[in-house]
Amino acid sequence: MKKVIFILLGASLLGVLIWFGIKNSKPPVQFETEKPFKANIVNKTVATGKVIPLEEIEIKPKVSGIIDKIYVEEGAKVNIGDLIATIRVVPNVQSLNTAQGNVKTAQLRYDNFKTLYERNKKLLSRGVVSKQEFETTELNFRSAAQELKNAKNNLQIIKKGSASGMGKMANTYVKAEISGTILEIPVRKGNQVIESNTFNAGTTIAVIADMTKMIFEGKVDEAEIGKIKNGTVLEISIGAIEKKKYPAKLNFIAPKGTEENGAVQFKIKGDITLDDDFFVRAGYSANADIVLEKKDSVLAVKEALLQFDKKTEKPYVEVKVGDQEFEKREVELGISDGINVEILSGLTLDDEIKIWNKTSKKEGDKKDRRRRKN
Repeated sequence: MKKVIFILLGASLLGVLIWFGIKNSKPPVQFETEKPFKANIVNKTVATGKVIPLEEIEIKPKVSGIIDKIYVEEGAKVNIGDLIATIRVVPNVQSLNTAQGNVKTAQLRYDNFKTLYERNKKLLSRGVVSKQEFETTELNFRSAAQELKNAKNNLQIIKKGSASGMGKMANTYVKAEISGTILEIPVRKGNQVIESNTFNAGTTIAVIADMTKMIFEGKVDEAEIGKIKNGTVLEISIGAIEKKKYPAKLNFIAPKGTEENGAVQFKIKGDITLDDDFFVRAGYSANADIVLEKKDSVLAVKEALLQFDKKTEKPYVEVKVGDQEFEKREVELGISDGINVEILSGLTLDDEIKIWNKTSKKEGDKKDRRRRKN
């Protein structure tokens, strides 16, 4: 009887163990595979920057003074010679005093030669002085008259910024020096301005630019600057204009880089071809896609399929050789676009490559998961 009980207990225990083993057993893992394919691969880099006018100048006054009136607004289009503003001159006391003294001196010289001229003119008619002596007196008189006129004009220029008869040619009239659009007027009526000269840059009264000729100005990392050259085609994406790309051509690469956040950056510029669909404003932020390399119809795989040997750091893939059997195979890589990479050697179109980071389980496992949910 005891023997029968032990046999029954052993059978029950064996049954329980078998049941738990079946319940907890995991089906074998199956790896999915992908085949190499033909693809066009373009290796690009992106330069961040902005869109600016090719021609942009600052208009500065030729005399110091106070802004009397401004005739244009920001955004207005102007032509060469159009009046932008007028300046009211505030004379310098020292210069004014010197000019007034020059006028008085010139007046005394004029009065003296005038007296001599009139006296010698009478004496010439009587034959007392020679004609040559009279001509000398006449020349001095006319020279003194011109000096007096110049001194008075200089006094007027110091007082008012212009002399009589100059009209709109006077320095108090600030005019456009190129045709274009007024981008900025940083001064207002009543502001004091300083003339532009050898010792002073002067006050900017207006900024004018030709908005029909725009360029992209950006920066490229030193690791990629050696792969581009003048004439390289760019694709410009402007942040303010969605789903629109403008073609451009690289025309400038800075000979010297600047360090930013530990990386050396080189300035680049490119001419943009605009159209009439959108008005491109100065200062828009933009990105430039620069094609570094391009290959058509090459053997390629997804970069996600690559693995790297921990010791040699060489790339390899696992190629299927049987039912869920794979062998390690080193590959030689070409260019990459960040998603697909060119395979120079090591694979053929018929190879099946293991997707090492993606697995599937047998149908039995799916049924088991459905039973557990129920």
